[in-house]
Amino acid sequence: MKSTNTSMIVGLGLLVALAAGVFAMPARATQTSEPQARKLEGTWRVQVTIRDCQSGAALRTFPAMLTFAQGGTLTETTTGFPPALRSPGHGVWEKIGGHNYRAVSEAFLFNPANSWTGTQRLSQIIEIGSGPDGFKSTATNEIFDINGNLIVTGCATAVGDYLE
Repeated sequence: MKSTNTSMIVGLGLLVALAAGVFAMPARATQTSEPQARKLEGTWRVQVTIRDCQSGAALRTFPAMLTFAQGGTLTETTTGFPPALRSPGHGVWEKIGGHNYRAVSEAFLFNPANSWTGTQRLSQIIEIGSGPDGFKSTATNEIFDINGNLIVTGCATAVGDYLE
């Protein structure tokens, strides 16, 4: 019984310490001296432009939200597909030098009958600068069927600003 009580007290103490640490953290994990305009971490409002891969001509533009978490994970939501036809994207990102980053995310695709039809994979090279379009990227969009076979490849660019 004494061992169980001790374990419960230690567990409760760890839980309180964890909660205190979480609530003491700033809203954004940006505790370095580098200016925010040069950081990827956080949430970005992005305008995505789907482009013809050969000519570069713009085909259509739509908004998206990208959240880059400390530690290298990514979550994204787009208006480029109806929500019933595409899940939010999940992925990873890494710094590749200077103010440049690489990100890869995937989302599940569905048909109007709610059947899974494949996966969308976005591979981006991102440059972070200052100004209203501090986020600039070029991306490759790949659609895979449920067996992992590549069926469509596309191109896109994006510009955006940091959500504050």
